[in-house]
Amino acid sequence: MSDTGARTFEELIAEAEAASVDGWDFSWLDGRATEERPDWGYARLLADRLSRATAALDLQTGGGEVLAEALTAGPARPSLTVATESWPPNIARATGLLHPLGVALVADPDEPPLPFADAAFDLVVSRHPVRAWWDEIARVLRPGGTYLSQEVGPASVFELVEYFLGAMPPEIRSGRDPDRAAKEAEAAGLDVIDLRTAALRTEFRDIGAVVYFLRKVIWMVPGFTVERYRDRLLELHRRIASDGPFVATTTRFLIEAVKPA
Repeated sequence: MSDTGARTFEELIAEAEAASVDGWDFSWLDGRATEERPDWGYARLLADRLSRATAALDLQTGGGEVLAEALTAGPARPSLTVATESWPPNIARATGLLHPLGVALVADPDEPPLPFADAAFDLVVSRHPVRAWWDEIARVLRPGGTYLSQEVGPASVFELVEYFLGAMPPEIRSGRDPDRAAKEAEAAGLDVIDLRTAALRTEFRDIGAVVYFLRKVIWMVPGFTVERYRDRLLELHRRIASDGPFVATTTRFLIEAVKPA
């Protein structure tokens, strides 16, 4: 564990502000924050599905870390693997990581239409997509093809969000509902064969971890800056020092769907 207990508020803040938030690697938080993982093991499932695919598409790949891990862990790889990403720092990171593995990286705005032909892939995957465009997913899947995704669930880490923003309205808290996702997949012509949910304990052990997390996951507290929320950050720093880690609940759901043959 990092020794942050004796460090001042200003030192922890400065370190977190200076840290790079490119890509989707959270190793900077080792020893400073913890998050339980879903028991289904998305990376393991992804490696298995990739080993049986001939043409695969990873939507919104981030920095490419999860896809790279799955490709190197599996017993075989698809003949063709393509990934998309919209954020320029992630595009550069994913290109460097995935090109040596034979993956083509396509810069895409994450909005329809996808820049691929109908029925181009027998496997489409996505980990924590901002939004799943179900009609496009169904369009680029071949008959008999599979879509596999782990998504952020409703009100995820909202204890932290609401600490800064106040109580969220019910329509926001109920967003990203797994049952709604399943209905949208079915409306696009897919058959949902697996739907699982998980509520997972998350701990932030120092204020630097909070700042880093909110800088990296920018949609949690839109417009977050240290200066804008300095008073609330200082209050939370003192609370962690006196009471221990700030605890929140992370929600996730796994959805797997197939396109009828």
